[in-house]
Amino acid sequence: MSPKELNLEDARQETVCFGKTTIPFSVEFRPRKHMGITVHPDLRVHVAAPIGTDMEEVRRRVLKRAPWILKQLHWFNCFRPLPTPRQYLNGETHWYLGKRYRLKILKDDPTGVKLRGAFLEVATDFPKDNEKVRALVKTWYREHARALFQRRMDVCRALVPGLKQANPPLLVRKLQGRWGSCSKEGRILLNVELVRAPVACIDYVVIHELCHLKVRKHSPEFYRLLSKVMPDWEQKKAKLEHFQF
Repeated sequence: MSPKELNLEDARQETVCFGKTTIPFSVEFRPRKHMGITVHPDLRVHVAAPIGTDMEEVRRRVLKRAPWILKQLHWFNCFRPLPTPRQYLNGETHWYLGKRYRLKILKDDPTGVKLRGAFLEVATDFPKDNEKVRALVKTWYREHARALFQRRMDVCRALVPGLKQANPPLLVRKLQGRWGSCSKEGRILLNVELVRAPVACIDYVVIHELCHLKVRKHSPEFYRLLSKVMPDWEQKKAKLEHFQF
């Protein structure tokens, strides 16, 4: 079932208690092999479980992941109320590398997007078509994110000692609830939205994922390595989490 087909309001509602904290969550049983837990930006917790899974097993899994769930809820809560969806109109604010730019839509050919002074200029044949403006801006962000993230990867890779992978594969996607991840195969995935943040915050995420190439879990060994490579990582992490864009 695709995310568009899923109606979380129709899912079964449950709760678990973790210490003094009650965690409400919805659960849906699907034809799948593994159980998945998702924390949404509107602070909903949803569990997708294989058909036939006992509810006690679902509760045990939620309790096991409770520290992570509470951490995600706290992270999303930093950004509430949720920002109003962008309309892609003249004068609207957009962020790039920690700086604000005003959207300026021009009727011009060829079409494209560029930074000019304090403006993010969009040239298009259809300046009144918000969807076309949106598509141009999104494409611009994706292209700049890929190029910038690769450059920062090249810089940061030299700071992490003893990496076996000289050039780990880099993927850029729109992610929910995380800035990046590192797969078991050594692929690094970064959230395209990260390109809106300051370079120092981008470097924190890149170095964090590069450290996972050496230490998979968030263990004391991992944080010792991270602190060695980036002693002020906690300040950069806090700045990123409270950065409003």
